[in-house]
Amino acid sequence: MSLPEGVERRTVDGERVLATRGPDGDWREWDPRRSKLGAMLDRGVETGLGGGETVLYLGAAAGTTVSHVADLAGPVYAVEFAPRPMRDLLEVAAARELVIPLLKDARRPATYGHVVEPVDVIVQDVATRGQARVAIENRRFLAPDGRLLLAIKARSEDVTAAPEAVFESVLEDLSSAYEVLATERLDPLHEAHLGVVARPA
Repeated sequence: MSLPEGVERRTVDGERVLATRGPDGDWREWDPRRSKLGAMLDRGVETGLGGGETVLYLGAAAGTTVSHVADLAGPVYAVEFAPRPMRDLLEVAAARELVIPLLKDARRPATYGHVVEPVDVIVQDVATRGQARVAIENRRFLAPDGRLLLAIKARSEDVTAAPEAVFESVLEDLSSAYEVLATERLDPLHEAHLGVVARPA
């Protein structure tokens, strides 16, 4: 299984783990149980990351995965809606000058459109209904040959429906603007989640 440049499997406490090299040069464990993108990499999904790409990260939360993305990519626009995790995200940004934290709602890209430049990759990890709509609305920022790395959260779309039915519905909606290149179930690391790699259609 190939990993992106900047991501390696390292031995920590006798266990082989994913890791990226932080600003201080030390290797940092990237726990796939805490990161949907990490889980995608752990499963061997080809994400296209690792070459200094400009990234728009939707649903940055406290910045755990953002910090690893910043270790291997270029500038990262990190969009987070909630003030509490934003405080932690600001600490991540303080240690990484290429992380640009934005206290904004990913469902309303017009509110940050004046800040975000065209990007090579969109990483989307938002817990909301209408996840396909979020990806479609933010497509405006994505380069024609760019990639969308999406974690579909079935329970956020419809807590009563079978995850497989939710995934099918979201992918169908997504197809109006994207071509899906790969999908990967992320269970049991992330229950009822589907990892998706897509490009603009």
